[in-house]
Amino acid sequence: MDHKIKTIGILTSGGDAPGMNAAVRAVTRTALFNGINVKGIYKGFNGLMSGNMKNLTLRDVSGILERGGTCLYSARCPEFNSDEGVEKGKLACQKAGIDALVVCGGDGSFRGARDLSLKGVPCIGIPCTIDNDIAATEYSIGYDTAINTVVKNIDKLRDTSQSHDRCSVVEVMGRNCGDIALRSAICDGAVSFLVPEIEYDLERDIINKMRTTLGTGKSHFIVIVAEGVTQADPKFEGDEPMDAARIAAYIQEKTGVEARATVIGHVQRGGSPSARDRVIASEMGHYAVELLMKGIGNRIVTRQGSTTTDVDILEGLKMEKTIDINLVRVANEISI
Repeated sequence: MDHKIKTIGILTSGGDAPGMNAAVRAVTRTALFNGINVKGIYKGFNGLMSGNMKNLTLRDVSGILERGGTCLYSARCPEFNSDEGVEKGKLACQKAGIDALVVCGGDGSFRGARDLSLKGVPCIGIPCTIDNDIAATEYSIGYDTAINTVVKNIDKLRDTSQSHDRCSVVEVMGRNCGDIALRSAICDGAVSFLVPEIEYDLERDIINKMRTTLGTGKSHFIVIVAEGVTQADPKFEGDEPMDAARIAAYIQEKTGVEARATVIGHVQRGGSPSARDRVIASEMGHYAVELLMKGIGNRIVTRQGSTTTDVDILEGLKMEKTIDINLVRVANEISI
């Protein structure tokens, strides 16, 4: 790869995440500071293929640091799953004079970046997803803000649960990753939580815990369920997946405690990014441009502890995400 980059393209793809704008701002300003042009590509890989892009200036990225969502908009692009779509993207880069591409998104977006890299377009992936489900990095942009949104909502639900001696069963996002559910369970003192990575039994993991806690004098409860929990409990007929409403009905039937289901939903994606997300997004965006200036492409920017580093995009996509078993143990032992 020729490290004399003249123009960098940047796009946001997949689900939006708070902090995406901070990453776009950091990439743009770092590049411009070093004499590199930046083309902002609108609506992800769709915009790349259709040429929906513009040259970004310093002022174009002013006032976006504190905003949620993405100023470049986002869209999923099934066409980019085909070789024809990727080839179309490569030709679009050549036509626009884009020497390298920064892709802000999750695993699906990085697969598109990988395929484009294999066709000779240097790409850098910046992990942006509230799910925190990218195995190559310990932290993805948007995760901290999403956790704080969940905690604030459950704090409010707790007031009502306590007032009515009720159990609130709360469904949170995370797709097939239980990180949001696990950490919000600790933050909000949930009596139990269900995550996709660990098999569960409703009687053992919720009902028995609630009965024990009722015996100590507590009469209101929080149970947190990750949306990716699809295992059907063998106590139920059929193979329908679990959800908050089904679990709430079961809890009320077995314990006599009134139970209500709440799905927090897409508010977890929005809102002004937290200080942590703004700082890490800025650092990752700056790091991505530095890699390209050194002639290094085809990488995913990652966070390991307090250090920003990078991994090969091909290797990064082969890694498998695991849940923090020690944190699971902590959550279980302090939920009594």
